[in-house]
Amino acid sequence: MPVIHVLPREVAELIAAGEVIERPASIVKELVENAIDAGSTSISVEIQGGGIRYIRVTDNGCGIAPEDAPKAFLRHATSKVQLADDLDHIGTLGFRGEALASIAAVAHVEMMTRPAELELGALVRISGSEPAQVSDCGCPAGTTIVIRDIFYNVPARLKFLKRDVTEGNAVASIVDKIALSHPEISFQFIRDGKSLYRTPGDGELMGAVYTVLGREFAKSLIPVDYELGGIRVEGLTCRPMGSRAKRNMQHFFINGRYTQSKTCTAALERGYDGALMVGKFPACVLQLTMPCDQVDVNVHPAKIEVRFVNEKSVFDAVYFAVKSGIAAAEALSGKPEFEGKPASRAGLLSPFGTGKTASEPVSADPDVPRDVVEEAPAEEAASPCAPEPSPQRKAPRPEEPPAEQEPPVPGARVQVREEWLPPRRSQVRLDVEPDPLDFLDMDVPARVAAPCVYHLTEEPDSPPEEQRKPSASAGQETLLPGQQAAPSVQVFGEVFSTYILARIGEELVIIDKHAAHERILYNQLQENHQKLSPQMLLSSVQVPLSRQEHQAVLEHLSLFADLGFEAEDFGGSTILLRSMPALMGDEPPAALFADAVAALTEAGRKSVSALEEILHRMACRSAVKGGDQNRPEELQALVETISRDEQVRYCPHGRPVMLRYSKKELEKLFGRIQ
Repeated sequence: MPVIHVLPREVAELIAAGEVIERPASIVKELVENAIDAGSTSISVEIQGGGIRYIRVTDNGCGIAPEDAPKAFLRHATSKVQLADDLDHIGTLGFRGEALASIAAVAHVEMMTRPAELELGALVRISGSEPAQVSDCGCPAGTTIVIRDIFYNVPARLKFLKRDVTEGNAVASIVDKIALSHPEISFQFIRDGKSLYRTPGDGELMGAVYTVLGREFAKSLIPVDYELGGIRVEGLTCRPMGSRAKRNMQHFFINGRYTQSKTCTAALERGYDGALMVGKFPACVLQLTMPCDQVDVNVHPAKIEVRFVNEKSVFDAVYFAVKSGIAAAEALSGKPEFEGKPASRAGLLSPFGTGKTASEPVSADPDVPRDVVEEAPAEEAASPCAPEPSPQRKAPRPEEPPAEQEPPVPGARVQVREEWLPPRRSQVRLDVEPDPLDFLDMDVPARVAAPCVYHLTEEPDSPPEEQRKPSASAGQETLLPGQQAAPSVQVFGEVFSTYILARIGEELVIIDKHAAHERILYNQLQENHQKLSPQMLLSSVQVPLSRQEHQAVLEHLSLFADLGFEAEDFGGSTILLRSMPALMGDEPPAALFADAVAALTEAGRKSVSALEEILHRMACRSAVKGGDQNRPEELQALVETISRDEQVRYCPHGRPVMLRYSKKELEKLFGRIQ
């Protein structure tokens, strides 16, 4: 029968030290956190030999009284926790009382410390399990701790340490993260006799990021400042084009403590949905401030993991903070600003007519009458984005056939119908031809201006003269308090039949028309996929598939039905297609369905939802392509839609919709200014 032994103190300390001290970086983390808790405004970290041979941490904090200095090396001795209730609202970085005891168990330690009000400080020397030696010394106010020869008495642990360069990089990573978490403290990092950096310590996060992570990384960041449910999220996150191939530049700090949180990571990446390319990850430096009783930091000895009382609140705060930060950074100059919740983008139709029928011809004739929707209530009639006065529209007579069913008449005049489409929750019913996306029965708060799109149709006869006269009330532009005029749009033309050259507000922009149109279509599909009307085919279409694709379709027939595809098994590996989405009526049914099936099977490999990938493919297939010839009116409508819709900044695959250049940036490029 085995005998139970009480371990000697030195053995117990070595075992306990192994839970806290894994490598030199662990020591630096504990010492620097203690320096921050001491109220320091300046901290210096120096290492030699990757921190294995030498570590020195100096601060100008409150110091330790000479009589308490030896106690600091006793296990479970701390000045930060006294009662069990204190663990429920920990506001300091250190609290366990194990760090110095664990460090002293595996290394040679010297500590010089002096409170500012005393003339002499205390010098404490301790190595392994030997008793501490205490003496008086002269030293500056604050505390300096020197660590030498880590794991000198634990050779089994020493042999598992990596090369000096690797261990030194781990220390540098820890110092970088702590310096970013406290920009109000000036950090100096010295490695093998060379000073790598000193942060300003002025409280500006951008200055700390610039010093620690470099100029190029700092240039890719945008500010974030948001509060939700008592949780404040502030800091910096990257522009979508500044994304990286790994997650190693995601820095989250909870109440000043660096943590690794899957909740924050998931919320951050969700906030970039549709703006990042596959395989890219956003970078950030985000500080979350919340009540201490809402987060548990007493989870792991290294204190790098935390638990939240309400995971959803944290997720929502980070998600909306990132979303709002990106939206603010991508706003164009002169864009309208509303007090309160902005108008929804639902109801925007494609400027290329994809939301209608493809038979609607276009014309560049500028001298044409305008035709608009029936008069709305006074508070909703005016729109800040109205380019000119609009007359009242007459309802079409029942005997008139739909415009899209009339063949083009040679020499006919062209009618430009300008529709002011209300966003969500509008009670106004537009008297227009039926649209497969029925999102016109929704209401929106009063006085919120609606976006506009242009539909061009041919009309054999000219309308009466009185319809050409603009109404006085419709021509007046009404701005809400705090609202700015819409940015002016000027389209210069196309380059390579792919890129639109235009001016929006005070910026020169180059727009990828395929990426822009694809994003518009994807947004429509995503918001209204549950309302997509099926368009029955005159004759059913047989779609041959592989065995794997055939099985995937049979398992997701309800998903395809929701998207407007009525499909059934035809035997073998063939699917019989009876309908397709009416919105995609211009596309070959078999090719469109085959694309959707390919997206379904690809979704699993990309770790995205099947619906999302299918909508990506449908939008991409139906969007205008690079090299297509488009009329000036179509380009104008597309650019105006982009200028008013903040969500049309990146295509569903993460590629940018446009490049933007301010006058100052152009003058720098041409050497006019420095």
